[in-house]
Amino acid sequence: MSLRAELTALVGANHMLTGEQPAYTEDWRGRYHGRALAVVRPGSTAEVAAVVRACAAHGAAIVPQGGNTGLVGGGVPDASGSQVLLSLTRLTAVRAIDAANLTVTVEAGCTLAALHDAVAAQGLLYPLRLASEGSCTIGGNLATNAGGTQVLRWGNARELCLGLEAVTAQGEIWDGLSGLRKDNSGYALRDLLIGSEGTLAILTAATLKLFPMPTARATVLAACASLADAVALLQTARAGLDAALTGFELMSGHALALVARHQPDLRQPLRAPWLALLQADGPAEAPLLDALAGVLADRDAVVAANLQQAQQLWALREAIPLAQSREGLNIKHDIALPISAIPAFVAEADAAVLQAAPGARLVTFGHLGDGNLHYNVQAPEGIDAAAFLAAHEAPINQLVYDTVQRHGGSFSAEHGIGALKVAELAARKPPAALAMMRAIKTALDPHGTLNPGRLLS
Repeated sequence: MSLRAELTALVGANHMLTGEQPAYTEDWRGRYHGRALAVVRPGSTAEVAAVVRACAAHGAAIVPQGGNTGLVGGGVPDASGSQVLLSLTRLTAVRAIDAANLTVTVEAGCTLAALHDAVAAQGLLYPLRLASEGSCTIGGNLATNAGGTQVLRWGNARELCLGLEAVTAQGEIWDGLSGLRKDNSGYALRDLLIGSEGTLAILTAATLKLFPMPTARATVLAACASLADAVALLQTARAGLDAALTGFELMSGHALALVARHQPDLRQPLRAPWLALLQADGPAEAPLLDALAGVLADRDAVVAANLQQAQQLWALREAIPLAQSREGLNIKHDIALPISAIPAFVAEADAAVLQAAPGARLVTFGHLGDGNLHYNVQAPEGIDAAAFLAAHEAPINQLVYDTVQRHGGSFSAEHGIGALKVAELAARKPPAALAMMRAIKTALDPHGTLNPGRLLS
């Protein structure tokens, strides 16, 4: 029996897609365009395991995919037409909410927004927040160790996960769906699989931490004269708000100028070289507002008076990636730095990029509260974006990543490695670290059938 026939028998003809399937084989940015032998949509963990066993028997590579919202080409097949794309979007169940234990067990294909709604109905909070939450999935969030806008208080996806269910490269099911906060009974397999981008196992479900829903929230947009001023405001906000500070986002004036061009309906109440978006959560509104008044002092700022105004302020931050995409492909950098080093890094990187590509537009924004910047380079006005990318991506990447390294940072913060940064990982990770990674990959996926060509070369 052919592999296609076997897969059809396993999942049913309605969930076995062949031919051109751009919704699955092209990435969100429109940069990667692949071809799949088939798109398979299993409806249970048992079906995922059966699909993996069938592919292993035929020697076929598998590309796991969640909501296909990734930014580094990690979830789309290559151009060979030989890889099986395994979509997890039918595994959507919220299996259990344990309010007393403050945990939820949810399948990998559940969208982040659907999980938020499910736990909010019980007065609980799952604090991972991403702009793509309407379409990104829990499995994808964990496979890439997603960050988002509230890492400052709650941590990355890894810190929010207690247990996993996964299918190995051999098609065996590992049930590690524990809701325990403490379990020192061997290697931390959960932490190993989180962030492995589908190269070690296929995540099918997770047990996640929940928290009581905050009853009060304050959202503020504040003007900053410089990056050093923004870092100083962050320090003041941490001191004045302590754990109540859940988000501190940074936006450059250049980034918001793109938003004004492409989404003029979004009102921008402040203009400044840099803008900071702060969010504070707590049990009562009055103490939050009092603390914020002390933090802001005489600074030019807008405090949201209600939920609608808060959403309008967050809409400005979330509109930046879409505005950039409408300008055409750009040179993206998802980097992490010590917060104290960010002003010096940006000054040095800006000068180097503009010397290498005069007129380039520097679109800098991101999660200042945890040191994660999206340092993106757009083509100069009037220059074809694709041509600029082809001519300048490699040299600009090198000078940006070299500068990041000099300032003690990482070339990959929250988007992962995928296909885009495989060469960077090989070049910049210490040899001992690469050797350990390859040993783990060989041990868990000896035939290299899980997401080949991603993360490790």
